Amino acid sequence: MAIKEFFEIPKRYRTWSLALMGIGVLSVIIGFFLYGNSEHPQRFWAALLQNSVYFLLVVNASMFFLCATTLAWGSWQLTFGRVTQAISTAVIPIGIITAIILICLVTVDPHIYHWLHPDGDKILEGKAGFLNKGFFIVWTALTLIGWIVLGAKMRKLNSELDNNPPASNESAKKWLFKNTVWAAVFIVWFALTVMSTVPWLWLMSIDAHWYSTMYSWYTFASTFVAGIAVIALFVVYLKNQNYLEYTNEEHLHDLGKFMFAFSIFWTYLWFSQYMLIWYANIPEETVYFRSRIVTDHETGAYSGVFWFSFVINFLAPFLILMRRGSKRNYTTIAMMAIVILVGHWFDFYQMVFASVMKDHVTLNLFDFGVAAGFVGLIMFAVGNALTKKPLVAKNHPLMKESIIHHT
Repeated sequence: MAIKEFFEIPKRYRTWSLALMGIGVLSVIIGFFLYGNSEHPQRFWAALLQNSVYFLLVVNASMFFLCATTLAWGSWQLTFGRVTQAISTAVIPIGIITAIILICLVTVDPHIYHWLHPDGDKILEGKAGFLNKGFFIVWTALTLIGWIVLGAKMRKLNSELDNNPPASNESAKKWLFKNTVWAAVFIVWFALTVMSTVPWLWLMSIDAHWYSTMYSWYTFASTFVAGIAVIALFVVYLKNQNYLEYTNEEHLHDLGKFMFAFSIFWTYLWFSQYMLIWYANIPEETVYFRSRIVTDHETGAYSGVFWFSFVINFLAPFLILMRRGSKRNYTTIAMMAIVILVGHWFDFYQMVFASVMKDHVTLNLFDFGVAAGFVGLIMFAVGNALTKKPLVAKNHPLMKESIIHHT
């Protein structure tokens, strides 16, 4: 069987990626004149915050997946490992865009973060050591630099053996150990950022009076399952283009397991955060859900989106991906990957907008146009990255186990 080593970007693929990026740029320009210069610029900046942070965390989840499986000395994912690496390259352009947006939010101050003006507010003054402009900018910069640098290091290590096969078993073990060490470094940095401080700073601090100890894990679960969905989509696409000859339904089955399992994990966090706050019934905690659910006195402005995201992010994956056959079907996996990506995009919409603008903001072409721009950018970055290296890593000590993988 002839193996197609390198990805060649189809004309249609490139056209779609450029068109979507064009729609995104046009949407931002039109949105700026419609909303950015209005009396309520929060509408414009909230959309940029929602989309940039969501898609950044989704593509960064690919590097987390790579490092987590490397730490576990997993091998099943190696046949499509270059897809995971390619997706992680999108962290660079999206990270730069996100950095610009976040810095603008604390310098231009379109009234997204109320902690920028803590004077007279004892709660905000008490949090000023953490919630201040200097710390926000420095930690955001360090976070993004760490993701980009460590991600680049992992991609470099994973391609070292392509042209330099290990001379002996000992040299192969040394390479695996070095890979494992750098994967551990990334995981530690990921834990210090995505699993703790970054969601607090970028998202939870929009409601600066409110906090949840489960918020970072909730954000991680949402973006990680969406990240697995992106990996699955590219794997299915490449298989349809007759690439990834060593990847089969066994590997797809395991990706489906991840999508199913972390949809359940997200739901566990969703329910736990809601249930504990509801049960405690403390006003400074329940205020978060006032605009998101139906209460005894009124219907929350975002209750429809809140419950819709629960249905689409839990019930759909749970009912459809429960069957073994569904997780081994390329069409079903692709459809569910899209459902998961869209569902968690809506979840991020209510996470941001229900805190920024308590009165319901109706989604329109501006919001979907901005999202389309980021989708096009991901397609463009991943497509270019896939052309740079062989689609299957050469001389990897564990590759044989991946090829004969059976689940």
